Amino acid sequence: MSKRLLDCNASDFASMDKAALLYAIRASEGRVLLSESIVAVPPLLGTISNAELSAANGADLLLLNLFDTLQPAIQGLPPGIAPENMLRELQRLTGRPVGVNLEAVDPEHAQQHDEIWQMTAGRAATPKNALRLADMGARFIVLTGNPNNGVSNRAIAGALQAIRAAVGERLILITGKMHGAGMVRESGGQLIGPDDVRLFAEQGADIILLPAPGTIPGMSQDVVSQLIACAHQHGTLAMTAIGTSQEGADTATIRQIALMSKMAGADLHHIGDTGYLGMALPENIMAYSIAIRGVRHTYARMARSVNR
Repeated sequence: MSKRLLDCNASDFASMDKAALLYAIRASEGRVLLSESIVAVPPLLGTISNAELSAANGADLLLLNLFDTLQPAIQGLPPGIAPENMLRELQRLTGRPVGVNLEAVDPEHAQQHDEIWQMTAGRAATPKNALRLADMGARFIVLTGNPNNGVSNRAIAGALQAIRAAVGERLILITGKMHGAGMVRESGGQLIGPDDVRLFAEQGADIILLPAPGTIPGMSQDVVSQLIACAHQHGTLAMTAIGTSQEGADTATIRQIALMSKMAGADLHHIGDTGYLGMALPENIMAYSIAIRGVRHTYARMARSVNR
């Protein structure tokens, strides 16, 4: 099946394999929005998960942060869902492909802290956790890092190679960093460079994650454009990301980041999970969507029944 993601219904997503989903993203020409949400905190609407709220405001793909493969939980889902069925149930409720973050902590730079992001074994970027997610129904994995956890590009590359060997073509693998993740030497303009992009592509990444222009010091539109061109040269797609709490900025800022990301060449766009703690401001998800594809495709995504 060859179909743009813009035109996909829930039944299309359910029948797509990895290759078809990647084609659908590529064919949408920079008009795909991924929204990240934190599953371990009370959702903004109490009894409705933040992922569902993200989908209702126009997100095409849903990424879950702090989902622990050993202790699966998604705040806001209806009660009584077996842990191993939570990802599939969220996909059924939203009609969207769902993915999960895993973190590649560098042993030399691992940090202990008492923040919500503190690492757990079930969130580590290991082949076992990746296989668990594939068995639970995840469609993609993002190998990245949360604040202060000591996630390095070197560790990500090593984890990526092992996970690709384990999962084969069962999952789309998205790889990169949207902020320093506890690595001061890998921050600002040193966060990610062409050599990192090349290495991630060689180790099996399908999509390279890069900071959106205007979100990290030194990551201008020109710099991000060059990194995206490098990703494309090595056969991968590129996703720009807002991981700096600017998902809680005013809508004018969101529109500016969205257009700079699109001009830089992004194949898909990420909006982060801490407008307030848990997800981007809902109005910013919609504003981002409208900026990159207009009201027609935004409202179509919002209005499509999950029974289609």
